[in-house]
Amino acid sequence: MLIVMKVKAAMLAGALAAPVLATMCTPTSQSEPDGALRLAPTSFSYRAAGDFSRNGRPVEGPLRELRLPADLVVMKRQVTVGEYQRCVDDGVCLRLGVAAHSPDLPVVGVSWHDATAYAAWLTRKTGITHRLPTDEEWIFAAAEKARDEALPLVDPADPAQAWIARYEAESGRDRPATIAAQPGGTFGTNSKGLDDLAGNVWEWTNTCFLRVSLGGGQERITNTNCGVRVVQGAHRSYMTDFIRDPRSGGCAAGVPPANLGFRLVVETSEPAATVAARSIARLLRRT
Repeated sequence: MLIVMKVKAAMLAGALAAPVLATMCTPTSQSEPDGALRLAPTSFSYRAAGDFSRNGRPVEGPLRELRLPADLVVMKRQVTVGEYQRCVDDGVCLRLGVAAHSPDLPVVGVSWHDATAYAAWLTRKTGITHRLPTDEEWIFAAAEKARDEALPLVDPADPAQAWIARYEAESGRDRPATIAAQPGGTFGTNSKGLDDLAGNVWEWTNTCFLRVSLGGGQERITNTNCGVRVVQGAHRSYMTDFIRDPRSGGCAAGVPPANLGFRLVVETSEPAATVAARSIARLLRRT
């Protein structure tokens, strides 16, 4: 019986791996484990996150052209209530003090520590490393959903004008009548195939808050605060890492986030056939 199951698993793994292997040369994206997509690296515009100054005056962060060093495998959607609850049931993740929601909705009311604990738990469960994305990775994955961060300054000599213009644009956007987390896909799919990157659920990143002094063609980091992390969603914000409810504070600029959730990056360089076989093995263990 065990031999038959192993043969069936091998056959099924090969069948699943075939379409994945067939897309290996596709330059855009392909299916990966845990509902993730593989994004091939391309150049993108990125405005550095943090608090920048020149000669003691605040300025916008530098706008850079970046290219990730390798493919980025990232979850298509945010982690759901049901997925997070399995970590809670295992006694690893903290039970959240929020009203019960549908298991298919994005989990919200999570701090950076909660999201990191879930990523560590999922890594142990799957044997594949999961982590929060950096701000650079999030901007790359968000594509056109993050274009506001790369807009030219309204007045390079007065960054406050740019911040005011962004605030007005954010305030004027159509928003759902409720601030409650909405079902996956409510806010659309971007050009890279990822859902809800500019919806009403903001997402934690691993990027620490920096204070940087600019001058003489150089950047000097004057303070690194990893107790505050970059949060991304309808706009970029900054949150203290233990914040679960944005209404309690932590927003640096712009319209305050309504909810805090997350999606994860999957670190895998394994061939698609190996990934498929491992996924089938996990499936068989559950049956």
